[in-house]
Amino acid sequence: MKQLLGVINLDHELDNLNELTYFRCGAAVPFASRYRLIDFVLSNMMRADLESVGLFVRRKYRSLMDHLGDGKSWDMNRKHGGLFILPPDWNDPTDTSRGDLQHFHNNLDFFKRASAKYLVHSGSQHISTIDLRELYNYHLKQGADVTLVYKKIEELQPEHELCQRLEVDEDSFVTGIHQEKGHHNVYLDMFIMEKDRFLEMVEHCIAHGESFFFRDAIQKNQNSLKIAAYEYKGYHAVINSLESYYKNSMELLRQENFMELFGNNPVQTKIKYEAPTRYLENAEVSNSLVANGCIIGGKVENSVIFRGVQIRKGARVTNSVIMQKCVIEEGAVIENVIMDKDVQLSRERVLVGDSRRPFVIAKSSKM
Repeated sequence: MKQLLGVINLDHELDNLNELTYFRCGAAVPFASRYRLIDFVLSNMMRADLESVGLFVRRKYRSLMDHLGDGKSWDMNRKHGGLFILPPDWNDPTDTSRGDLQHFHNNLDFFKRASAKYLVHSGSQHISTIDLRELYNYHLKQGADVTLVYKKIEELQPEHELCQRLEVDEDSFVTGIHQEKGHHNVYLDMFIMEKDRFLEMVEHCIAHGESFFFRDAIQKNQNSLKIAAYEYKGYHAVINSLESYYKNSMELLRQENFMELFGNNPVQTKIKYEAPTRYLENAEVSNSLVANGCIIGGKVENSVIFRGVQIRKGARVTNSVIMQKCVIEEGAVIENVIMDKDVQLSRERVLVGDSRRPFVIAKSSKM
C-alpha cells in the first residue's frame, strides 16, 4: 500500500511496567507466550502492505533493536522502503525542537523520501487487529484533516484512566478531546493524515515552542481542524501498567479472547528455531499457553509459558506468566507471579502473589 507511510512513535510511552521495563522499553515487553508488544502494531502494518515504517525510540531500545533486526520477520527487509529504526541521534546545535517533535524534525529525510501521500501514526500500548486499509479509505471518504481511532469500552478498567477520550457527533466527527474518566470512547493513540500537512504542523509547533504533536497540533486545534473519528470494534487491550499486563495476559486464556486476537489475523514475531515442547511423564498442563522449546515436568494451570522454560518434576505453576528460559526447580510453588526472563527459582521455594497485584521477579534473578 504505497499511499500510506507507517509511523510508530514510542516517545510518549512511559516505562510504567515496573520490573518489566527496568532493562527494556514497553514496546519490547514479551506478551502472549511468544510475542512482544511491538509485534501487534507492526503486524497490522504488514497486513496492510505498507511500503515503509519508521520506528521512533528514545531510551532502553537495545532489546527492541535485537528483536526487530532488519525487519525480515514482518517482510520489511526490502531494497526500497522497509523498517527504519530511528533512535535519537541529534547533532544540530541550532535545533530548538523538543518532545516527539524533535524526532520528526531531525528525521525529515525519512518523511520526504517516502513516496506515500498519507501517514498512519501509532504507539505500541494499544493492542488491536485494526484493518489499516479500511481506516485509510474511511479517512478519504470523510474528507477530514485527520482521523482519530477510538474504541467504545463498555466496562471501563483502571488502565483506561490514563487514556484520552473522544466526544463524537452523529456524523462521526470529533467534538472534544479530554480525559474524563467516565467517558467510554477511548482514543487508541492512532491517527491518519496527509503527510505534507503533518510536516507543516510539525514545523509550526516547533516555531511556537511546542513539544508534542498530538497535544499541541491536534488537541489544541480541535476547533479549527476537521477531525473525523473511526470506531474500531475488534479485539482491544491497553498495556500501560503492571496490573493491566497481568490481567490481559490472563484474559487471553479465555478461548474467545484468544481467537479474537489471533484467529483471523496472523501476528508475526522474531523467528526462533527451537524443538517442540517436551512433556515429561508426570506433567499436568491445563488452560495454559505454552510456547515451543520448553520442558514441562510439573503441574501448570491457567498460565502463560514462554519459550525455553523448564519446570521440573513436582513444581507447580498457577495463574502466572513465566518468560523465556526461566528454570523452576523441583517442588517449587508459584501462584499469581510474573517471572521475567532467565530467572532461576530454587527447590521448594514458594512464591504467592495477589491476583490484583501479582508478585514480580526481575530479569536474571536467582531466588
